[in-house]
Amino acid sequence: MCGRFVQQMPPVRAAEMFGVDPVLAALPNTPPRYNAAPTQDLMVVRRHPETGARHLSLLKWGLVPSFAKDTSGAARLINARSETAPEKPSFRAAWRARRRCIVPADGFYEWARAPGRRQPFFIRRADGRPLALAGLWEGWKDPATGQWLRTFTILTTSADAKLRPLHERMPVILPETDIAAFLEAEDPRDLMRSFPGADLDLWPVSDRVNAVRNDGPDLMAPLPAEAAASAMALLTAKAGPENRGFGDPESP
Repeated sequence: MCGRFVQQMPPVRAAEMFGVDPVLAALPNTPPRYNAAPTQDLMVVRRHPETGARHLSLLKWGLVPSFAKDTSGAARLINARSETAPEKPSFRAAWRARRRCIVPADGFYEWARAPGRRQPFFIRRADGRPLALAGLWEGWKDPATGQWLRTFTILTTSADAKLRPLHERMPVILPETDIAAFLEAEDPRDLMRSFPGADLDLWPVSDRVNAVRNDGPDLMAPLPAEAAASAMALLTAKAGPENRGFGDPESP
């Protein structure tokens, strides 16, 4: 599952990190987002079908299949299971036509369920580098106006053991060495793997992230020590024996 993420890097940084040549295509102008949510326009790296060059574009989060009558179902298609996306009607055309994309992210949020509440956690790469989230994009032509709408979805896979106490699914996070193959290969199903939990940091954050209207770097900040310890205990209680110790929350 991936329902909120952080995309604070400036477009020029995203272009540099993911092989986009700003000379070939103008970079979008977009503010940093610390609580990116479905239906928002967000940065996506796509491969040009003819030249193969990578472009950085703003696409709306929530895929609208080309055959859809309207855009009402977009909010339900923010994620696609990587195991079934190649065959599912909503996603298979994008998969087979190599309309695959990379969604740059500085990290993402996930929630642990507790009696009467849901505790949010922030997850990022342990080395601080941006995440390359695997996705699919699609174009939809509005029959009333003739205008094109381009949307995307984030592919998911089974969660690593470290993240499983939060949710059984996690976004597909591609190592840098797999990005080209994912974008270009005829069928990159073998790349749809769980990212190692040992290479990810996580810590509990304020429930202010629950409201989409809240958007600022403070959303990623760890909770104070006592509250953080209580929140981390939720994961320890749900974890298997190999993950009883999650360590102390780290600062972003």
